[in-house]
Amino acid sequence: MNASDHGFNPAFNMATIRQAINDTIERDFGALLKTVRIPTPTRLRDLIRQIRAARTAAEERAVVNRECAYIRGTFREEDSVWRCRNIAKLLYIHMLGYPAHFGQLECLKLTASPRFTDKRIGYLGAMLLLDERQDVHLLITNCLKNDLNSTTQFVVGLALCTLGAIASPEMARDLAGEVEKLMRSPNAYIRKKAALCAFRIIKRVPELMEIFLPATRSLLNEKNHGILIAGVTLITEMCEKSQDTLNHFKKIVPNLVRILKNLILAGYSPEHDVSGVSDPFLQVKILRLLRILGHNDPDASEAMNDILAQVATNTETSKNVGNTILYETVLSIMDIKSEGGLRVLAVNILGRFLLNSDKNIRYVALNTLLRTVHADISAVQRHRSTILECLKDPDVSIRRRAMELSFALINSQNIRAMSKELLIFLEKADAEFKAQCSSRMVHVAERYATSIRWRLDTLLSVLIAAGNYVRDDVVSSTIQLILNSPPEEQAYIGLRLWDSLHNITNSFEDKQPLLQVAVWTIGEYGDLVLSSERIEDVEIPAESELVELYQKLLWSTSVSTASKQYTLVSLAKLSTRINSKEEEARAKQIIEAFGTHLHIDLQQRGVEFSQLFRDYSHLRPALLEKMPKIQKSLPNGNDSNGIFDEHSNSIDLIEGDELESSGLMSLSGGGGSLKVGSDSNALLDLLGGGSDDPADGLGLVSPTNSIIPTATTNGKTPIPSSSNNQDLLDLLGGLDMPASTPPAAIPPLGGGIGLDLNSLNDNSIKAPGPQTTGVTSSSSFGGLDNLLNSNVTLPATTAATTIPTGLASPTSLINSSSTANSLFNDFSSINNNEEHAKTLTALDKNGLLVQLVAKNSGGCLQIVMTAVNNSLITLEQYLFQAAVPRSFTLQMLSPSGSTLAPGGTITQEMRVSSTAKATLRMRLRISYQCDGNPILEQTEVSGFPEEPTPLE
Repeated sequence: MNASDHGFNPAFNMATIRQAINDTIERDFGALLKTVRIPTPTRLRDLIRQIRAARTAAEERAVVNRECAYIRGTFREEDSVWRCRNIAKLLYIHMLGYPAHFGQLECLKLTASPRFTDKRIGYLGAMLLLDERQDVHLLITNCLKNDLNSTTQFVVGLALCTLGAIASPEMARDLAGEVEKLMRSPNAYIRKKAALCAFRIIKRVPELMEIFLPATRSLLNEKNHGILIAGVTLITEMCEKSQDTLNHFKKIVPNLVRILKNLILAGYSPEHDVSGVSDPFLQVKILRLLRILGHNDPDASEAMNDILAQVATNTETSKNVGNTILYETVLSIMDIKSEGGLRVLAVNILGRFLLNSDKNIRYVALNTLLRTVHADISAVQRHRSTILECLKDPDVSIRRRAMELSFALINSQNIRAMSKELLIFLEKADAEFKAQCSSRMVHVAERYATSIRWRLDTLLSVLIAAGNYVRDDVVSSTIQLILNSPPEEQAYIGLRLWDSLHNITNSFEDKQPLLQVAVWTIGEYGDLVLSSERIEDVEIPAESELVELYQKLLWSTSVSTASKQYTLVSLAKLSTRINSKEEEARAKQIIEAFGTHLHIDLQQRGVEFSQLFRDYSHLRPALLEKMPKIQKSLPNGNDSNGIFDEHSNSIDLIEGDELESSGLMSLSGGGGSLKVGSDSNALLDLLGGGSDDPADGLGLVSPTNSIIPTATTNGKTPIPSSSNNQDLLDLLGGLDMPASTPPAAIPPLGGGIGLDLNSLNDNSIKAPGPQTTGVTSSSSFGGLDNLLNSNVTLPATTAATTIPTGLASPTSLINSSSTANSLFNDFSSINNNEEHAKTLTALDKNGLLVQLVAKNSGGCLQIVMTAVNNSLITLEQYLFQAAVPRSFTLQMLSPSGSTLAPGGTITQEMRVSSTAKATLRMRLRISYQCDGNPILEQTEVSGFPEEPTPLE
């Protein structure tokens, strides 16, 4: 029997074996060739070396683009061998600022890998490349949930870190339960990571706070300092987010005190020691939490007083670590209801900081003293000399903070000494300090001045030291102070200004504000200067010297146009104050020369004043007489100069005009216009006061159809005259208007009712002040200027009215007059409304307090916005905007200003009418600039008093 009989074919079997071997070799070799075709990717360190070796930005872009193209190719071919390395390189490219978004899905693939090295790179890439704006962001949620339940602590840690970094609100809600379970884990590493992840989740979604409350308190019983720091950080965030949580955690104050005490009294621990201080990071965290828990809580503050004193006295100050703990201790002491001795200790610590050689510590001390000076100013005053020394520091930031703190320390006892030091600083200060320092000097001199002469001398020193860096408010404040000063002080300051101007003859260019104040004063009070007594070493100038100085100023090329405008007006006024005809003719010649000046304003002034010298010489003394005293009206009703006028409760709309013929003055509601006879109507219409706009030029909003009786003149009956306002109308260009017949006179009650602009805006009536007899006479221009300047309260004069012979007594007339009765009924209802006014706080942040005072008045809701600057920095470009629902109508009047000086106030009136029964909610938008930085605040206010009846 042969092999074929058994079915064995040797040729066939060998061929089959050979084919199988060839197929295997081809398959394996093909796979090997495929692997070989893809070169091994560049290592990360080699890519970094190539990028750093690039000499130009173009070379760097070429390297990055070539590598990105290669990485994209490997992603398309689903190469999983080098995915981890490619993602690492892509993350480095992303850190350089190049687009790397195409690697987001590859990161997700790495996070799903079972290998820890892949997960680490994948989660790092997810934290850098993913955010909640990307749809890919939602795909990682399931992977995170799986890894949070991993048995490997490092995988759980990776998932917790990633969740804390990129959690969206939806992802946080889905996985918050998993994080809360991990906070109870027996593994300390996981508990610490879970607490930090919970901190990030609460920061993002505060309403999830309740989930973590039970597990959070147990963290304070840990021995591990890492868990303690994480737990204290988490509790701090919770307390800052919720007042209820803050009250809940006030029970842990003894635990925190115990932990802090153990840290202070503990011996050397190499694991936690930093420069001889035991775990300063944990101490700082605990001190910050104690500050939050003890704020406005006497009981909690009492529990932590002793430990704060121990920390303040036992902490080593030779190293920066100890200074950090002392700084946090000082902040905690000043922010809680601490004892007086403890506050003094805190201020003394800051005083020691001021003597430190490290400028950063000195800056921190000044900044902290500035924030806490209101808490104990007497303790800060002990370090006044050290603070003043910081004004000479070479560091500009320290000088700025020292200047601000110096102004905060000024009071009525040290005003003279502090002003002397600050004037020395102002004289040598950099240009960036002079404007702010000069304005604040004016403010403190106005507030704490011991005498008018001292204040005048101080403002003169400010003008000399600050030069052209003086702001316009300093010039106007100085002029107003001189205007309201007694004649002897006006003569004194006029002579001092003359001497100052005489000494800077060759440097006018650097002292323009001083020049403007000086020429204004000499022009107004030249007669007083020429007839005054000699002071110290200042000689009385001759009339020829004054005119010669004016000529030199007007011809000088270094004098600005604004200063020449001051000088030209001043020379015209001075021409009526001097006695020499020769010098008067010389002044006339100088003024006439400006009739052909290239500058249109100077030319106009020259032409107009020349007319006064030629055609209207008989009117020149009256038109150019001295300005009357003026007072800036402040929202609180006080005079900004500190000089009060008992007669300021009454107003005279057109000063110097005889109003006795008008009989009565009618205040028209709605349009806010004033009507004093027909001629006055035309005048006010001409000046913009007769429009229907409630925020008109005069800024008056008055009760409808109110009748204001005027006073008599010594009980006598003047003869009615017709159109006594015609004189003022003639000055405006000879308007041809018919004379008005005065209406029947109504006698006054108690000598007349005094109203001022503020009382009209507030819909309130002030008590009548003492009345003058007759009409105060003034220049025709004075009344027009006061009428046009709505920010100036007009001098108090009372117009006389007629009482016909045979009429009953004023009291009986008022009792029998229904019009007068309705008037005083309206006044009583206004006062009742004021009693029921409701105050709402809209904003209290960064030293800015905005309050709304709301009351029902005349069928609508009247709201007065008051903004108060409690900080030490001037707030500029203040803008208040409001919006109400569609069922309400909002009407806003013009604000009282746009600049909030330290301690300053801005008011603005609003009126809200409802067309349907609804609850008023008001959205507010408040913008301003602080140190040149724009700040925008938005808030919503509710709780306004409801209107009695809606308007149809």
